[in-house]
Amino acid sequence: MKKQFITLSLAGLFLASCGGGDKEKSDKKDEKKDQHTETSNEKVGSEWYKLDRFADIQVLRYRINGFDKLSLNQKKLVYYLVQAGISGRDIIWDQNYRHNLEIRRALEAIYQSDQVEKSGDDWTKFDEYAKRVFFSNGIHHHYSTVKFKPEFSTEYFDGLIAASGANISDEAKDAMFNDEDMKRVNKASGVDLIAASANNFYAPGVTQKMVEDYYAAIVDKKDPRPISYGLNSTMKIGEDGKVYEDVWKSGGLYGEAIDKIIYWLEKAVTVAENEKQADALKLLIEYYKTGDLKVWDDYNIAWAGATEGDIDYINSFIEVYGDAKGMRGAYETVVQIKDFEASERMKVLQDNVQWFEDNSSIMDEHKKEKVTGVTYKVVTVAGEAGDATPSTPIGVNLPNANWIRTEHGSKSVSLGNIVEAYNEASGEGMLTEFAHDQEEIDRAKKYGKLGSKLHTALHEVVGHASGKLNPGVLPPHETLKNYASTLEEARADLVALYYLMNPKMVELGLMESLEVGKAEYDSYIRNGLMLQLRRLELGDEVEEDHMRNRQLVAAWVFEKGAADEVISKVTKEGKTYFEINDYEKLQVLFGELLKEIQRIKSEGDFAAGKSLVETYGVKVDEAIHKEVLDRSEPLNIAPYNGFVNPVLEAVEENGEITDIKINYEHGFIEQMLFYAKEYSFLK
Repeated sequence: MKKQFITLSLAGLFLASCGGGDKEKSDKKDEKKDQHTETSNEKVGSEWYKLDRFADIQVLRYRINGFDKLSLNQKKLVYYLVQAGISGRDIIWDQNYRHNLEIRRALEAIYQSDQVEKSGDDWTKFDEYAKRVFFSNGIHHHYSTVKFKPEFSTEYFDGLIAASGANISDEAKDAMFNDEDMKRVNKASGVDLIAASANNFYAPGVTQKMVEDYYAAIVDKKDPRPISYGLNSTMKIGEDGKVYEDVWKSGGLYGEAIDKIIYWLEKAVTVAENEKQADALKLLIEYYKTGDLKVWDDYNIAWAGATEGDIDYINSFIEVYGDAKGMRGAYETVVQIKDFEASERMKVLQDNVQWFEDNSSIMDEHKKEKVTGVTYKVVTVAGEAGDATPSTPIGVNLPNANWIRTEHGSKSVSLGNIVEAYNEASGEGMLTEFAHDQEEIDRAKKYGKLGSKLHTALHEVVGHASGKLNPGVLPPHETLKNYASTLEEARADLVALYYLMNPKMVELGLMESLEVGKAEYDSYIRNGLMLQLRRLELGDEVEEDHMRNRQLVAAWVFEKGAADEVISKVTKEGKTYFEINDYEKLQVLFGELLKEIQRIKSEGDFAAGKSLVETYGVKVDEAIHKEVLDRSEPLNIAPYNGFVNPVLEAVEENGEITDIKINYEHGFIEQMLFYAKEYSFLK
């Protein structure tokens, strides 16, 4: 539960439509590859980053800055880790929905067929649908998790299947067009969280009560260092009618893909930068081989302690947003290279994390006496896979287990080149339309990017590392259940917001004045109360954890500050704006809410947590929502962005790797079909 996604406060989410789709191959493709490799650190224009636009999505690309400065062994390490990551790509597709892989392969076969007429209105509709499926790793929206259905007919699709020779079962085809399994993740209050969610973490027929009864019988609630129960398994019903866990491991479920992951990780061990890094990789391999969650804990402790070296990675079944019960981990990988200059600038946060904990607004009994082993780096992404792509976070803090974080520390990273790509491709249309006045616009232009970067850093380094559970209180997914992720993200956001208006940030040299904090406050309130509603259909409630978090925080402080007019709701020429009148009082309100949410987490107060989320984070003001949609539509700016990955290509002589080149030339569909050909390991 430690991902930080690019928020609508960053201009990077508001990209103007770029013409053109996937690049055509040219006779000079090899020449271009070499050119891009040699000039990977040179400045390029904003249009270079933009690749495709369809539905509510824009696809970008990013650059691997500094790759040419790595040694050959470091390049090999990056290459092996990237190969390991992509080798597990099929897993996230199957985790997301049981028919996804079959549907994907039919779409791939249609694209690859020379017998299909790829023109006309129906083909345009098919092309958009297929791209949406590829982007979302399945037929449910990557963010809202609502199933999107084709705008072409079943008859047209049948014709494509016949012409291409593709195979798809009636059950899988029906799943594309029918009104069943409409939500991949359903966290609505009062529903059976398992039965109402279409994801494949639980087999059909498994209910929430079955899951809760199963774990109630095996979880030792007095264990101060509990394993991550359920993290790496699909829950199924056996012939005896009882539920059991089908573990994801070599020789088990997903074993064919996991064996490929292991193959590349074993190669990575041979070029590890140091012994601690190699030891952590060996434990990860053992975990993949055995599926033993105790080994997973040992690996996370070793990984958190392996802080030396220039290369790092995130790999395995990690984030639990995709499980309404908050237990099962989606497969994801990120391979990263340290950005030395940026990391050194931000090291001050890491060095002062205890000061932030000691001076927090939370109750003293909920503060950590000693914040252990927190590291923070700005990194350059070299490759992503699984749940981390095409839609990627901009910051990550791991491990997730509370006891490991408390006793052994954690690693926080900001994905610097991803943020760079967003910023380079960004426009100012949404800011100009929704900012209250020119002063707010000017402040955002001058300080907004830095404010967003500092928010992400504080969220990851200080926010997720802060606070502690009361003795005997179970982990949040047990106590706060389907509200745990929302409340954790709100807590980390509030830590960032609380300190962005603290003079200590200026004293530490992280910003020149509190105007940076004001710019981020403006952005957060504007986003939480208005802009993020672009991501919802009119009439929908907020369900995604990050969106709930932002609305909860913004709506709560707006309401609690009403008597003092801390934030005003202003109507100007028929348009609604939210104006902050008192930034200092708003900081106090952020601190008060932080104190309460930390108390809820520390005490495991489910009733209070549910009340906060349901009261402030779920319901939508329909009039405001409609206004946001109406004002946004003429701007034609995609609310979501994602990326294709650069392709790392090994140069070999006499069977030995002599160099790794970077190919930036893949278009979106080209990359999806390349992955289908080279990395399809599950049946």
